[in-house]
Amino acid sequence: MGDIWVLVTPLKNWIYVNDPDALMSIFKRPTDFPRPVWAEGESWRRQRKIAIRCFNEQTNAILWAETIALAGDVLHRWTKIPSLVSAADDMRTLTLNAFSRAALGKSFESQGSNTESLATPSAKESLRTILNNLVFILAFGTEFISYPWLPQRFRIVHKAWVTFRSHLINTYEAEKRDFAEDKLPDHNLMTLLIRASQDEVHKSGASGGLTESEIYGNMFAFSSAGHDTTANTFTFAIYFLSAHPQYQDWLFEEIQAVLGDREIWDYRTDFPRLKRCLAVMFETMRLYAPIPVIKWTADKTQPLSVGNKTFLLPPQCIIAPSYGAVHTDPRFWGSDSLVWRPSRWIKAGNAGNEEFNAILRGSFIGWSEGIRDCPGRKFSQVEFSAAIAVLFRGAYVDPVARDGETMDAARARVLDLIKNDSGTVLLLQMLHPERAPLRWSRREKSSEISAKSE
Repeated sequence: MGDIWVLVTPLKNWIYVNDPDALMSIFKRPTDFPRPVWAEGESWRRQRKIAIRCFNEQTNAILWAETIALAGDVLHRWTKIPSLVSAADDMRTLTLNAFSRAALGKSFESQGSNTESLATPSAKESLRTILNNLVFILAFGTEFISYPWLPQRFRIVHKAWVTFRSHLINTYEAEKRDFAEDKLPDHNLMTLLIRASQDEVHKSGASGGLTESEIYGNMFAFSSAGHDTTANTFTFAIYFLSAHPQYQDWLFEEIQAVLGDREIWDYRTDFPRLKRCLAVMFETMRLYAPIPVIKWTADKTQPLSVGNKTFLLPPQCIIAPSYGAVHTDPRFWGSDSLVWRPSRWIKAGNAGNEEFNAILRGSFIGWSEGIRDCPGRKFSQVEFSAAIAVLFRGAYVDPVARDGETMDAARARVLDLIKNDSGTVLLLQMLHPERAPLRWSRREKSSEISAKSE
């Protein structure tokens, strides 16, 4: 249909764009093309200034160490069972537990997807219930689900909401006291968000910090955006790797070159060298972008140059990057643009000392671009790289073949499942990954690892 086209609907007209330069222009013009969100203008700038300070190297180091420990727990359990059907649920548990430590200061073991009863929900289990029912909450609202005459599912979700909010309130009050007493902070997101806000209050007065509700809102945004997106990307990546054993060996080559048989992994020196691990993440997000970003023209006509033409976009139009087009356009990605090939991101060289290929800006927008790009970009990359390095340093994965099925046929079946059984619930995800069970097997000479985060 070309690099720009319009879907006309009774409510709004949707303008889809498949031109990298035009997309970068849209992202760089936030006033002309705002996002349809609650916080804009000065309110957004104030919140962004404080929130972005929380995603720092100290928080990333905590996430690195926690993810390594949790991924080791998961791998130990996976290699003990002949057929794994819970990979997606287990990766959600891993990312939830890692997030709980890095964001809330709470550590948990990864013991599968159903480790605690919802009768007495903890902060982590409450967050899990909220995230699993997010569409439900957004549809009905938190006030409606509080009515006592509603079915039990409503009551469980409401109880989780109350419990998680209570945890945020208690943490908020405790951190305010610690800040006033100059106590050293734990570098988790919640603590840093509160302290950054209090610091702005001291510098600029009450108007410079975040309100209590804004702190809760930001933490909920971090939770919902950071947990589910990474978990879904993990699931896609693991299933792609199960169908491509050559890329498991490719990863293992890098992991051995960077980490060898060391038991201590150092975030600051090891993470930057795990380029192939990140390439797996980038390639997975290229084909299955988890969160589409939309803009709109608000109340004004806006000019937009696409190729050698300038179009006048009418007011009240939704502007949507055409992810499926720009992320797979052969002009930018080559003739095999629909093929999952992580090596396309890497300049060929010695494993552990490679560099990324230069990618045309705007042709890959996995974390958005411009001043509204995702503040947790590196946070998610650290988590993904750490987990993938642990899993594929110690093991390899194959699909479980059916009776009479060859391994090549089983791998083709996995790719077919990814292609034809993925869809959007709240985010893009594999709908029924349990239909393709996996088998994890230990590599020889794999050892236990821990992390050096300081």
